[in-house]
Amino acid sequence: MANVVVVGSQWGDEGKGKIVDWLSERADVVVRFQGGHNAGHTLVVDGKTYKLSLLPSGVVRQNKLSVIGNGVVVDPWALAEEIARVEELGVTISRDNLRVAENATLILPLHRELDALREAAAGAGKIGTTKRGIGPAYEDKVGRRAIRVMDLADLSVLKPKVERILAHHNPLRRGLGEPEISADELCNQITQVADKILPYMDSVWALLDKAKTDRKRILFEGAQGALLDIDHGTYPFVTSSNTVAAQAATGSGIGPSAISFVLGITKAYTTRVGEGPFPTELFDDTGKLIGERGAEFGTVTGRARRCGWFDACLVRQTCKVAGITGIALTKLDVLDDIPGGKLKICVGYKLDGAEIDYLPAAQGAQARVEPIYEEMDGWTESTQGARSWAELPAQCIKYVRRLEELTGVPVALLSTSPERDDTILVRDPFAG
Repeated sequence: MANVVVVGSQWGDEGKGKIVDWLSERADVVVRFQGGHNAGHTLVVDGKTYKLSLLPSGVVRQNKLSVIGNGVVVDPWALAEEIARVEELGVTISRDNLRVAENATLILPLHRELDALREAAAGAGKIGTTKRGIGPAYEDKVGRRAIRVMDLADLSVLKPKVERILAHHNPLRRGLGEPEISADELCNQITQVADKILPYMDSVWALLDKAKTDRKRILFEGAQGALLDIDHGTYPFVTSSNTVAAQAATGSGIGPSAISFVLGITKAYTTRVGEGPFPTELFDDTGKLIGERGAEFGTVTGRARRCGWFDACLVRQTCKVAGITGIALTKLDVLDDIPGGKLKICVGYKLDGAEIDYLPAAQGAQARVEPIYEEMDGWTESTQGARSWAELPAQCIKYVRRLEELTGVPVALLSTSPERDDTILVRDPFAG
């Protein structure tokens, strides 16, 4: 059986939630493998909207197992609140359909506070964090002082671990003019939330190994996008985890040989939230129109997304770095009947007078690149809700084919609205 990894090929917000939900009908297990509740996946199912952050998108389907892997940093309070919200919408969450890795790192209140304090102190140097404690939690993970899900199971030995993490955080808080946190206070906070998380705890690596042995179909759900990868993204304006497909193996414990197909979710134009370089960003009425049509506001933050033309140069680069073997092209309908009748595609850059075909790694160079555009005719007919190639305008098909040529990766799926079934299947990723 083929196992599929879904990642974003741009700066996130590409529509991964809907595609994962659509694919999960064919899957048995859906796994989140990195990030935290800074992710925002919106699903629209039969007119009902679900906004998920930590829960894998498969939870809205019956008889699917959703798994939060060890590569995710878990805010237990946020997870408990999200479970309650989803259950209010009629979805039952239990151990039957949700497991959380015992070795996943916990986000604590002190992480959220530190995140916000640092961002406020950074001034012009801020990176646009969501202030949810993601980065500080990952810092404690690699600093080998994190509190993990398994630590909730034996509260009698929790205090020494809390004292260890506070030995790092309290000096930071003093330096920022904030009061210290007592070990007893933090232990009490953790104790109060433990019972809400422990029912879902499991050895995820063993669970997934059995699923693989039983020839179950596993769908790995990425958060954010490849351009926000801590190593390969537009550093330092990135997230605190690896967002490329290779992290699916590390962040779940299944091993890379289990991955058969990597689907790169790719918006038909480009958006970005927060700070950082954006070569094709539009500051005119067209950019504003794309943002309005596409409802480009962050699911988690509510911040307006910056909008621009499709950057084939960037997507080609991320397809190589992330190992993407097929593209799911989303929000194609947003480009219907663009005023002026022309669409632009970035095919390369100019940097200090020289033409290049990649985005350089240096922050200064990224800020100086200028897009080289290719222009195409747009289309006036509506593509919204199309479910077959035959329903797409000829010029729209030409646009899709040109994106395939420029990125070097075939389109496997097209999405023409937020609705689950408004999807055109070109190649089934689970077929390998």
